[in-house]
Amino acid sequence: MATTIGEEKVTVFGEEEAKQLVNGLRVAYDSGRTRSYSWRVAQLKNVVRMCDDSEKEVVEALYKDLAKPELEGTLYEPRNDLRSRELMRYDKECMQSGTQGTKELDQAGEVLSIDPVIGAIAAGNAVVLKPSELAPASSSLLAKLFSQYLDTSAIKVVEGAVPETSALLEQKWDKIMYTGNGRVGRIVMAAAAKHLTPVIMELGGKCPAVVDSDINLEVAMRRLIAGKWGCNNGQACISPDYILTTKDYAPKLVDALKTELERFYGKNQLESKDLSRIVNSNHFARLSKLLDDEKVSGKIVYGGEKDEEKLRIAPTILLDVPRDSLIMSEEIFGPLLPILMLNNIDESFDVINSGTKPLAAYIFTNNKKLKEKFVMSVSAGGIVVNDTTIHLAVHTVPFGGVGESGMGSYHGKFSFDAFSHKKAVLYRSFIGDAALRYPPYTGFKLRMMKALMGGSFLAILRALFRGSKP
Repeated sequence: MATTIGEEKVTVFGEEEAKQLVNGLRVAYDSGRTRSYSWRVAQLKNVVRMCDDSEKEVVEALYKDLAKPELEGTLYEPRNDLRSRELMRYDKECMQSGTQGTKELDQAGEVLSIDPVIGAIAAGNAVVLKPSELAPASSSLLAKLFSQYLDTSAIKVVEGAVPETSALLEQKWDKIMYTGNGRVGRIVMAAAAKHLTPVIMELGGKCPAVVDSDINLEVAMRRLIAGKWGCNNGQACISPDYILTTKDYAPKLVDALKTELERFYGKNQLESKDLSRIVNSNHFARLSKLLDDEKVSGKIVYGGEKDEEKLRIAPTILLDVPRDSLIMSEEIFGPLLPILMLNNIDESFDVINSGTKPLAAYIFTNNKKLKEKFVMSVSAGGIVVNDTTIHLAVHTVPFGGVGESGMGSYHGKFSFDAFSHKKAVLYRSFIGDAALRYPPYTGFKLRMMKALMGGSFLAILRALFRGSKP
């Protein structure tokens, strides 16, 4: 549909356009083209080529949206070609075993993450990708690249914001994946429920980092900084959200954090080219509100500097933050890091388990029993011991949430499984038809069926010996 604003015609994506899009995808899917091995491999090869050819454009788009450093943009984002190569090998095995695909809407919120789309293509799906409107340069680039490299009759990108997403969600899909926050996740799930559509949700949450005292503190803090500030300046779903440590160890931890932060980002961190900016003014205002809360405004022991015009907030450490403060009531998704002080490290289990289940949980310790207890006692989408966020890059393990941090998992071959349906098929001949299963039901049939189901040879002999006797 087109509407006129002044002399300019603007195309509006509404419910009618969404219906037409779905119908077109169903035609492509029902033709069987997307399920052929040759089509899948051709699209995955094109993804590899797209990633190789567009690396510079990807880095530029990420810089426009987030001021993301070139090294991070180059290292973390365009590596989807590796996923494609991996799934090309896996796909052939699954094709030979008869695995079936489904259609899928991917409401992706991660900046330039096409990992789920790769799995959906490999599984033989027709796919719609709705990138996040919060990253307009990345969204526009995805739309352009997909149209240049992929089969647009079966793989489409829809740009836009709430109206476009709402129009898509009104349609009937075979699977929906959403990455983002729980508030929008509930909206997506409610829309999916109207059609009994299964969903995969990656929702983030407050990811804890427990720091014990028997560690190499310098290495631990480097790894924590890399996962917190070196990952979009805290704007990542698996970013460490808060630290749990003992009162005795907290001062050493803070000093080590300060030292490593200044080594990484210098004294004037608002000017650092190695730190991303806040994604937009709304998120900047939200983070500022968290810092201005009277319960934590006096708890800042490092950082806190802000530049509203440039949308920059320096890495900020808050010590001895109350658990009932605003900053502890929601996912931070930014460069603020509260530290909660405990009498002993075992108290961390009660703190973590009293809240909602996180997408990731981290612990730094050399204590074997503490490691085992953490793995067994903490319910999280994923757990990393003595590091942060690196499980996201290991595509031989599933990535996903639990409880309010999400449902379902993907990455690597798990993406293929997530967007496939394992259909059971059993073949029989007409030879060996047993009368036992058919009426009229007799005492002998009952005894024989019980004996057969129990698997006892002696019981079968007894049933045969008794025959039709009551």
